[in-house]
Amino acid sequence: MADRLLKNASHVVTMDDDRRVLGDAEILIRDGVIAEIGAGLIAPDAEVIDATGCLVTPGLINTHHHLYQTMTRAVPAAQDASLFPWLQTLYPIWERMVPEEFFCSAQIGLTELALSGCTTTSDHLYLFPNGTRLDDTIAAAGEVGLRFHPTRGAMSIGKSTGGLPPDSLVEDESAILEDCIRVIDAFHDPAPGSLCRVGVAPCSPFSVSRDLMREAAVLARDKGVRLHTHLAENDDDIAYSLENFGCRPGQYAEDLGWVGEDVWHAHCVKLDPSEIELFARTGTGVAHCPCSNCRLASGVAPVRAMREAGVPVGLGVDGSASNDAGSLVAEARQAMLLQRLVGGAGAMSPMEALEIATRGGARVLGRDDVGYLAAGMRADLAIWDVSGVESSGSWDPAAFLLAGPHAVRDLFVEGRPIVSDGKVVSFDLSAALDAQARGVARLRG
Repeated sequence: MADRLLKNASHVVTMDDDRRVLGDAEILIRDGVIAEIGAGLIAPDAEVIDATGCLVTPGLINTHHHLYQTMTRAVPAAQDASLFPWLQTLYPIWERMVPEEFFCSAQIGLTELALSGCTTTSDHLYLFPNGTRLDDTIAAAGEVGLRFHPTRGAMSIGKSTGGLPPDSLVEDESAILEDCIRVIDAFHDPAPGSLCRVGVAPCSPFSVSRDLMREAAVLARDKGVRLHTHLAENDDDIAYSLENFGCRPGQYAEDLGWVGEDVWHAHCVKLDPSEIELFARTGTGVAHCPCSNCRLASGVAPVRAMREAGVPVGLGVDGSASNDAGSLVAEARQAMLLQRLVGGAGAMSPMEALEIATRGGARVLGRDDVGYLAAGMRADLAIWDVSGVESSGSWDPAAFLLAGPHAVRDLFVEGRPIVSDGKVVSFDLSAALDAQARGVARLRG
C-alpha cells in the first residue's frame, strides 16, 4: 500500500489522551497505520491528499445496528408504533426476506454509515429466515470496507411459548450455540488492526431463555469474544422483566453472567441508579441510541449519570427501521441535544459528544487500536469539508456537531479510501441500490 500524506487541514481533532486540536497539521499514513502527525512532514513518495478547508477527525464508531432493517424503512403501519407493536408489525415482513436481501441491505446500511464518517461498526443480526447466515452481512462489510463487529444474534422463544416473535423466526437453542461456534471459528480475528471481530448476541430477555443467555455467556468467554444484547429499552421492557423474572433488567443480566468488560448492552434507557452503579463497577458498556429512542418514544437514556459514574458509553444508530436513518454524525448531535434537554445547556459539549462517538465506541467494542488519532493507531479517519454553507459563519470549526457538514468528503479505513470527494469508491453502489429497490418491491408485493 502506498504511503499517503494528508496536508493543509485547517484543524485535526485528534481525540488523543490530551484531546489536542491541531491547526495546520499533517498526517502520514503508512501500511494502514498513522506513522506521524505534525508539521512539515517529509514523504517524497507519498500520495498527497489535500485537505484545504477541511477538518479531520478519527473515524466514528457505531456500537449498535441492525443492518438488515435498511430494507424496511418508513413502513407505514410501523411509523407511529412503540417498540413491541413496531416489532410485531415488522416481523411478518422480515420473515420473508432472503439472503440476497440481507446482503444488499447491509451494503446500503454500511454505505450510509461510511458517508456519515463511520469507519467501525457493529451489527446485531438475530433472525435468519430462508437460509440467511451471518456470513451474508460479513461478506457485505468486506465489499464496502468498514471495520466490522458482526454479532451472531438469536431468538428462541416464540409467541406460542410466551415470547414476542412469531414461531417461524425462532431457532433451536443447541443449533444457535453450534452456529455461534461456527462463525467465530470462521471469521473472528482478535489481532490488532482486525477488520472482523465476531460477538455473541441473543436478541433480548423477551425472545430467548435464561438458559440460552447463560450458555451464550459461557461460550463467548470460552472463545474470547464479546457479548451483546438489548436491555432496559423502555417501560414495557422493565414491566416484562419484573413480571417474568421477578427482577429488574440489571439484576437479570448480573444473575446470568451478562455484566463485565466484555459485555455491552443496547439502549439502557431505563437503567436506575443501582443498575448504573452495577455497570460502572463491572465495566459493562452501553450502546446509546438517541434517535431510535426518540423515534419509538422509549425515553432519554441517563447518559450524563452513566458517564459520571464511569460506565463505558458509545453511540449506536440502531436499526434503520427504527431510526429511520443510519447517520452516526447525526446520532452524535442528537445525543448532545437530548442531554442538554434534560440536564441543561452545559450537560454535554460538542467535544464530549464526539468523544463518545470515537473513543467511547472503541472502548465499548474492546478496541485499543482505533478511536483517536496518534502515531501507531490504525489509519481510520474522516475528512469533513468545513468550507461550505453548513459551516459558514462558524467561529469554531472543531465544534462541527453544532455547525458543520453531515457527510464526509473523504473516509479512510486502514489507510484505504472508502469515500473520496463525497462518493463511495470501495464498491459498486449503484448495483447495490438496484438490488435494494428490487428487494423492497418484492417485499411490498
